[in-house]
Amino acid sequence: MTLQFSDAVRNGMLDSIETTISTSAVLKIRTGAAPANIATADSGTVLATINLPSDWMDAAASGAKAKAGTWSDSSADASGDAGHFRIYATDGTTKHIQGTVTAVGGGGDMTLTGGIAIVATQAVTVAAFTLTCGNP
Repeated sequence: MTLQFSDAVRNGMLDSIETTISTSAVLKIRTGAAPANIATADSGTVLATINLPSDWMDAAASGAKAKAGTWSDSSADASGDAGHFRIYATDGTTKHIQGTVTAVGGGGDMTLTGGIAIVATQAVTVAAFTLTCGNP
């Protein structure tokens, strides 16, 4: 039998992610495919580094938790095509979440306003990022 959870349990699991990572998380958008798993060393070139807002995710509701506030970097670190992201603890090195990056409508785990082609010193803005805890 497959486990199923109430909305309250699903929301609690999602809210614990932000609590575990803590305030002032760091997002790094990188070139290339994401590493095999979160424990694998970083790969690709860092295109943008974004210090996320202190409260960087909305409270979970109906098994989903969306980004809160504006996630943007006023000056990209390097030029290239965004392929994946990682979210780190405040130290910028302890990895907690990774996923794909696409333009809006591209189906990635995170989408960027203006597409994935990033030019050094341009502004980079995250359009959407939502964590979901579904029931089978």
